[in-house]
Amino acid sequence: MEEAAGLVMTALYERGMLRTWYRDRPEGWTLVSGQWSPIYLQLRELCSYPDVLTDVGVALAALLDKDQPRPQRLVGVALGGIPVAIATSLASGVPALMTRKLAARTEPGIAEELQQYGQHAALEGQIEAGDQLLLVDDLVTRFDSKLIAARQVQHEIERRDLEGVSCSDVLVVVDREQGGAEAASEAGFTLRALIRLKSQGMDLLRPHLSATEYDVVCSYLSDPAAFQSVDVQRQLRVVAQAR
Repeated sequence: MEEAAGLVMTALYERGMLRTWYRDRPEGWTLVSGQWSPIYLQLRELCSYPDVLTDVGVALAALLDKDQPRPQRLVGVALGGIPVAIATSLASGVPALMTRKLAARTEPGIAEELQQYGQHAALEGQIEAGDQLLLVDDLVTRFDSKLIAARQVQHEIERRDLEGVSCSDVLVVVDREQGGAEAASEAGFTLRALIRLKSQGMDLLRPHLSATEYDVVCSYLSDPAAFQSVDVQRQLRVVAQAR
């Protein structure tokens, strides 16, 4: 699995799905959370690289082989998790489903939005009584989208009046290791990843990065707060522009 993780990590960097301020954008990125970052992951572009997506599916299928028992269904979390789930399904033979993209991000809003679906499915695909479902996504940061997907799954189980269906495991390509695993555990889920970015992924990528690039990104992943100063960001912009 370490070899597979290394191949995928290298491909993400070489194809521009993992970007750094040093190589790609001196000004860095402001994330959805409002925090500044010298690294940016955009795995939704995996579907544009079928060779890499195939490798991802094969690697995740190998992880499924370690499950006892194996899940009966994979659930791709919209949007980024859908191609990943399909690739894993093709490699493993485990059927896949997919969630719809919801606008709401709070429990009352999610409940209201799901209620508006009426007879329309919040989860597309077939489920049978007694199925063990596995949520599949491209990456995890705070775990919020996985909780929304799990809520959709539960809504659909109740709508279809199915008994014995469980959904308590999540599988992702990349875990940024910025609180996702802890949030998953608190919510009663088990989170597994092909690549753990901070403790594993950066070492796998080290041969492809400059020393400055590697050191800064590792420091950021360990302490994002230290990089929120405008002065620090300005200094890093100068370093990138001078390369």
